[in-house]
Amino acid sequence: MWPVKEVCGDERFFSVYGNRRVAGVEYGDEQAEFYEKSCLSVKNLEARDLMIPVINEKYQRIKEKGMKKDLSRRVVVTGMGLISPVGFGTDETWSTLLRGESGIAPITLFDARRFSCQIAGEVKNFDSDGFIEKKDLKKTGRFIQLTIVAADKAISDSGLKVNGSNEDRVGVYIGSSCIGGIEVIEREHQKLLDRGAERLSPFFIAATMMNLAAGQVAIRTGAKGPNLACSTACTTGAHAVGEAFRIIQAGDADAMICGSVEAIVSALAIAGLDAMHALSSRNKEPEKASRPWDRGRDGFVVGEGAAILVLESYEHAVGRQARILAEIVGYGRNCDAYHPVAPREDGSGVRKVMGLALRDAGLDPGDIGYLNAHATSTTLGDRAEAKAIWEVFGEQNPSVLVKLAIL
Repeated sequence: MWPVKEVCGDERFFSVYGNRRVAGVEYGDEQAEFYEKSCLSVKNLEARDLMIPVINEKYQRIKEKGMKKDLSRRVVVTGMGLISPVGFGTDETWSTLLRGESGIAPITLFDARRFSCQIAGEVKNFDSDGFIEKKDLKKTGRFIQLTIVAADKAISDSGLKVNGSNEDRVGVYIGSSCIGGIEVIEREHQKLLDRGAERLSPFFIAATMMNLAAGQVAIRTGAKGPNLACSTACTTGAHAVGEAFRIIQAGDADAMICGSVEAIVSALAIAGLDAMHALSSRNKEPEKASRPWDRGRDGFVVGEGAAILVLESYEHAVGRQARILAEIVGYGRNCDAYHPVAPREDGSGVRKVMGLALRDAGLDPGDIGYLNAHATSTTLGDRAEAKAIWEVFGEQNPSVLVKLAIL
């Protein structure tokens, strides 16, 4: 770094081995850098004399506003909305899970008789009445429709009101793990082949774009804060919630509507996953098809649904006397940089990311009582994840409850 005297040409501005002095006053490296940059454009010595207190005041003001973001804000969950293969709403989903009922059944959304996998976790009898006007149904893919309903339920559950006083401080972060409105893509492509380009719907692109799940929620609620989407396969939901958590921590929003959605039960998607030999073909026993860590496992089962949370800063939630359901205390993310669809067999990526989340939360493995596993029911995935879980929790917390992601 150039010493201040060389940048400004004034003997009263100088730096020696990282100890900074400006007009006889010592400052730390960061503030000295600020002075150096500020005086670059000031050529007149008398003007610089007058600038010293101005620069100092500006530096302090920027510092107070957060030249470096403070991630110490507490973040809590105040609302939940679920649309799943086992329930239309959070309460119904939870009750069905407690009864041990499966949502996996023969596919009804298209004729799957020619496929080796003929089962999926469909949202049964999905009804958007009361949530989406009929004229808007043709403008949205199924994944957006599921999102709208789940988001409405989450916002209602939280009691959050978005209005002119807070609209700029409420954001949306919703992801979709695969292709967005894939059933719309199939339908419009068939139109193109059968009837020509002029027959395509003008709403085709807007109905399929992944970011418009978050976009439609913002349009409906008036939330004008950060609006983002992600698509990171099976970790999409965790990333959307985690990044929304970070946005609130950083002070860029007071509340975030966040989560993930998927509506991938379509002929093209099932055929593609089937070609990868990733899906279970246990069609005669759909409720037993997804069986992670079982010797007889033969692949996963596709499902659809939406899960949306309302996150708020603790102060914001308490300020409006909201019911607090939980607090998020840590988040980690990484990449094993290995293969498009398979994990490293040693489970190192999974092990490291759990370590990152624990470190961020300031917790030890022994503090954890429940772990929601990925549990893909694939040979490589299950082996790698089981190894990682044992390496992180095994000796320190052998009784940790591991829940499998099965509906």
